[in-house]
Amino acid sequence: MNSQEKVKVTEQDKQKSYYKYYLESVVEPPSENIQKVLAGPMDPAKALPIQERNRLFDEGYFEEEVGYCVMPDGTGYISNLVKMPGVTGEMFDWWFAWHGQDNLRYTIWDNEDHYRAESMQKAKGRDPMLSYKERYWDTTHLVYEDVGMGPQNIVINFKNPGDMGFDTSKIGTSACSTIVCANGKAIMCHFVRDIEGGIELRTRFWMGYTCKNKKMYKVLPDGVRMPEEPLRALNLHNIKEFNNLAVLLPKIFPEERDNF
Repeated sequence: MNSQEKVKVTEQDKQKSYYKYYLESVVEPPSENIQKVLAGPMDPAKALPIQERNRLFDEGYFEEEVGYCVMPDGTGYISNLVKMPGVTGEMFDWWFAWHGQDNLRYTIWDNEDHYRAESMQKAKGRDPMLSYKERYWDTTHLVYEDVGMGPQNIVINFKNPGDMGFDTSKIGTSACSTIVCANGKAIMCHFVRDIEGGIELRTRFWMGYTCKNKKMYKVLPDGVRMPEEPLRALNLHNIKEFNNLAVLLPKIFPEERDNF
């Protein structure tokens, strides 16, 4: 996984306090998860339908927590599970408020695939009167990265989980520490749960859906089926980037938390 060249950075970037993390190698992700994805798609019957997304608050785990598939309606599904020792939900929220302020911050997350990410509401991201999560809610990040199919421009619209139909009464409890989610022609959900010594991240992508007024609508035309290759590629990328973030966050948060 770690044979790629690093993303190029500027001389100005080299003067930044967090440039040292760019110099580190991307950590090797768990081979069992990589092999699971490379072995092929999961049974769609074991995937979590988007209409049942609040089942993420239930105790325990689903039979399949890592993998991808094409759902019966043709839409795409991706899931991942990452343990993050020494990380808190607060750190996770901080990261999504913080990294959109400067491209190098996105690059150090995965210095082989992340070229840039820029929040269109940087002032909101720096507002000390807002909580970390409020700083990225209703912000748009313009991202350029390679998620396995070559570099591409991606627009990420971060949302309040309540606006996406998640049960906010359970956020901040033992069932869920925080949820980072985004809306577009796909729904992204990073569901964080406290575990002993840290957190675990349960990621879900529902490709071909969008949210309006807390309800999910399929935007993929009827009769069209998403190809498996980009789903597999994004699944592999997600495993890579978040296992790397698991190592980065406990080191960078205490150093940079107030450096907006």
